[in-house]
Formats: sequence, C-alpha cells, structure tokens
Amino acid sequence: MTAPLRFVFGLHLHQPVGNFDHVMADHVRDVYRPIIERATAAAFFPLTLHVSGPLFEWLEQHDTAWLDMIGRLAADRRVELLLAGFDEPILAALPRPDRLEQIGRMREYLKRRFGVDASGLWLTERVWQPELAADLTEAGVEYALVDDRHFLVSGFRHDELHRPHHTESDGRRVGLLAIDERLRYLIPFRPPEETAEYLRQLRSQGHGLAVLADDGEKFGGWPGTKEWVYGSGWLDTFLQTMEKLTSAGEIQLCTGQEAFRQVASGGLAYLGTASYREMEKWALPPAAQRELTKLEEELGPEGLAASASFVRGGHWHHFLVKYPESNRMHKAMVALSALSHSRGDPPEARRAIGRAQCNDAYWHGVFGGLYLPHLRNAIWRQLAIAERALRHGESLAYEELDLDYDGYPELWIHSAEFSAVISPHRGGAVEVLTRFSDLINLADVLTRRRESYHELPKQQPHGHGDSSGGTASIHDIERASRLTALPPVDAEPRAILVERLLGADVAADDYASAKYTAIRSWAAAPMRARVSISGDSATVVLQGGGNDLEKRLTFDRAGCLAAAYTWNGSAAPTNAVFAPELSLAREVPLRLQPDADVWRSKITTVARSERGFEETVQGISLTPRWPARLGACSLELG
Repeated sequence: MTAPLRFVFGLHLHQPVGNFDHVMADHVRDVYRPIIERATAAAFFPLTLHVSGPLFEWLEQHDTAWLDMIGRLAADRRVELLLAGFDEPILAALPRPDRLEQIGRMREYLKRRFGVDASGLWLTERVWQPELAADLTEAGVEYALVDDRHFLVSGFRHDELHRPHHTESDGRRVGLLAIDERLRYLIPFRPPEETAEYLRQLRSQGHGLAVLADDGEKFGGWPGTKEWVYGSGWLDTFLQTMEKLTSAGEIQLCTGQEAFRQVASGGLAYLGTASYREMEKWALPPAAQRELTKLEEELGPEGLAASASFVRGGHWHHFLVKYPESNRMHKAMVALSALSHSRGDPPEARRAIGRAQCNDAYWHGVFGGLYLPHLRNAIWRQLAIAERALRHGESLAYEELDLDYDGYPELWIHSAEFSAVISPHRGGAVEVLTRFSDLINLADVLTRRRESYHELPKQQPHGHGDSSGGTASIHDIERASRLTALPPVDAEPRAILVERLLGADVAADDYASAKYTAIRSWAAAPMRARVSISGDSATVVLQGGGNDLEKRLTFDRAGCLAAAYTWNGSAAPTNAVFAPELSLAREVPLRLQPDADVWRSKITTVARSERGFEETVQGISLTPRWPARLGACSLELG
C-alpha cells in the first residue's frame, strides 16, 4: 500500500505597521476569524500558521478572543505557529544583528503569549539570500519555508522538491521546505476537485510531501475572494474534499515541523538570491519589465513553462535603486539602528526602529505599500520616535556623510527637536525634514514616475481568469488592469526647495501636470556647501558650479527653515520667474519676502494595486514665483 501524501497547509496573516484600524477589523471579521473557525469545525488540522507582529499587536488591543482561540489550538498541537521577523521585515534588507533581534522578538512573544517554542520560519515575501542560512541557524530556526522557484532557478527539477532539503552558510545548517507554486494558484482560485486531482497525482508519482503556504488574505480579503470562498461555498467544499482524501488514506495533514522531521531529506541545496516570480518582475526597472513581458509572450505558455526556471526578473534590493524614497527610509533606518547600538539601545528607540523595518512601504507591485502615504508616514513616524529618543538633550549639530550610499555626501543636520537631510549634489534639496514635535517628515512625498503598467495596450483584454468554474487570482486581475490615458510624470525628483527659472508662458495647470520645460533647473546641479553653527541656528550656504545661484538655508534649533536666494537677475530672460518648488507631505504656511503669487496643487499618482488602478494624493506642491529680474528673495517654512 502506498503511504498517504503528507500535506502541509500553511497560512500567513499580516497587516502592516500604520494600516487603518478599519482595514484590520475588516480582515479579522472577513478572513482571519472565519478561516480558522471553519477549519476548526471541520477538524481540518493540523495547520501551520504565521501571524505577523503588527497584527498580533493590533489583536492584543482589539480582539484577544481570537488570540485565545489560536492559543488553545497551539496548546492542542492542532496549529504550529511560525517564527519570522516580528515586525515583518525583509530579513535580507536588515543589518545582521537586527535580523537576530527581529526573530528573537517573535520567539519571545510566541513563548510568552502561547507557551510555544517555535522552530519553523515564514520568510517574509520569500526574499532569500544565501548568507541568511547562518543567521537563521543562530536565531534557533530549524527550517524555513521558501518557494519552489528558489530551487528551480538554482538547477533543481520539480520532482526533486517534494521533500525537505538542507542548506548552510559559514558552516551553519538550516532546513528548507519548498512551497508548491501550483498549489498556490489552485487554492482557492480553482474548484477543490482540481486540488484533489493534483494531490492524487503527486502521490501516484511516489512523492511523499506537498507544501502550501500563502497569504491568508486570499481567503476573503482580495477582490472577489470573499464571495468565491464563502458565498459560493468554495471553502466548505474544499474542506469536505480534503476530509474525503484523508479518510481514504490518500493524504495526511501535517505541520511544517512534522514534515521536516519525518519526511526523508532530499539532501543539500544551495539557493541563490530569489523571491517569488512576480516580486522579481516588479523589482525590475519599467523598461526591463516590459522586455521580460515581451519575452514571456514570445515564448508562449508551453515555451515559458519549459524555461520558466531561467526566465526571471530582478533582485528585491533593486527597489531601493528604483525608488529613492524607499532607499531614503531604508538608509535612515540603518543609520539610526547603528546609532542606537552605539548608545546602548534604549528600549524606546529600539522598538521604534523595529517597527520602521516593516517591509510593506519599501516596495511596490500589485502589493507593497510604497504608493500608500499612510504606510510611508508610519515608517517615518517610527524613525522620528527613535531619533527623538536617541538625540534627547542634544544641541544643534551636523554631519557630512554618504547617508544614502550613492557615492555623494549628504548633510545631516539635527538637534533634540528635529532632523534634516540636505543633498548638495542634487541642488541642495532638502530630502528629509522631520520635526519631533509632530513626528512628520515634511519631505515624505512620492515622485510621479512612469511605471511599466502605465503603458497603453494596443488592444484591451476581454476579461481575466478562467471561465470554467474558477475565479480570478490577483495576478489575473493585474494582467487585466489597463489605463486609457497616461498619468503625469515628473521630470525631476521631488523634494523641498527645488529651484527653477520658468518662462512667463508656463501656466499653472501645465506646471501641475508636468507639461512644461524649465528655462533653467538646479534640481540636478552639484553645489558646494559650507555649514556653520552659531548658537541655536545652523546655516548651510550652497553655490552652484557657475556661481549663478546662492542658496542659504537656515535651521533653528526646533527645525524651522528659512531659505534666502541670490542670483544674477540681469542675465535672466525678460518676464522669466524664479520658482523654488516645495513638495510637502502636508501644507504649511509660507512667509515670503517680497510677497509673491504661490501655485498650489495636489501631487497625485496613479498606481496599480490588488483593487485595480488607484489615484492617490501623495502631498502638495507649493511654488512661489518671483520676477527673475529681482535677483533675490527669501521664504520661511512655518
């Protein structure tokens, strides 16, 4: 008799730091509670479950009954709870000590709250780097869940992946379980009979293990899935189908830990840098994304299936190249983490840095929250809390260092009350301005840029998904989403105080929609910088290479900013205007000398999400306009 196929059914439940309470509550009501309650009623156990730290913290405040239910299931060994970085960071994006801290924080929470000694790890966004093996081992991880794709792009075959493997770095070994991509697309988007057929097929081929571990949100949180999973009866049918397979001895539910310990090892595996297929594509620059899509279309379904292991996208870290706003958050986090370590890691700062490591706001695809201002604001808020604690009692000071790691120095000006970053290489723009009194980075604005999905199609698709009994997956929806008009694209990165000379023919509407050409822009002009600190103020004097603009920035101890300009007004074209633009997270009062007209406009992006295309206000643009012939002006940011 053939032994039953061991089937690991894993769920990952996550909500990011800074998400809205009503979103959290909706997901608990519509997704997290019903999936666990239905599984309990059907005795569909054991399950493997990961709940992220931000969601745990919300539940502690709003729904301890759900946590108590999970605790009872864990105590009865009906649920295996998984480790991860507590605040759901991309582990590969953290300094190595911080990886250990994040996993340790989750281990301590699971032990304290549920009495669980967890050993398996949910790898956030399945972003793998080879050196993670040593860190996971040091953190007490026995095995980690990764995608089968990680193995395939390293030379393994599909039929080699239905068993555990081991890997190592620095002589430290950790286990690996490969998540089956086919199961991720079958469940819950196809009728349960198709999942049953696939599991039977694996068993008939002599395999001993099948692993599913995926986002719990697809069981009612993604568009269309609530009606499909619950309204149409998919979940009830699925649970009944799995019970029949179990009763017939065809499958045996088991936890990831049981599978890793009890199924014979497939041996040694070394995996390269990888994530899931879509993430690797989203990380590419727009032109490369389009080229990859074209290649996939040319290969066709059969050709792509045959070569899928070798047709791949980029590396998660390229999001930090693609989006300077993401890199700015990331490098501020890295710098403050190092500062915290050097100052004895005060608990308030350490906890805020951990929350600032939550992954969602650092990247963008169909998922990922870079385009969501409230998630970016939450990261900057946590960074401000950390820096406020670390700089308590400090006087005004500055550092010159390559904060963003791009090869050019920035100026970091700070006190006990504010923190600012100025980039002399980029026209002396103010790229961070955080006042600790309100914990808002006023420069937290997203530049409008062309994304690959903005491209207008030659013909509109006629629908998505499979009409033969299934429902559309999130990636079907992604492929079907198309625009009918191109959104505006900024010619230059946004920041506070980007200076330009504009012609008198530039209208406010054209300026707001980036349909103009500046007579002169200093956005990319390298400037020489001199910094002086006198009493309670810091002054930065910046001059362009041609000495055609002097920009004098003065910060007081509280972070109030004044800017004074001088330029050669006689050399400017007749009727030209001098127009420094301030891209701000929220509107603030401006005091101008002399008085001037100010253009105001919302900075709105168009981005694709799991709900389709969304327009989002990222901030506000304020642009005072002085006649260029004046040769001098000033402003104060209130």
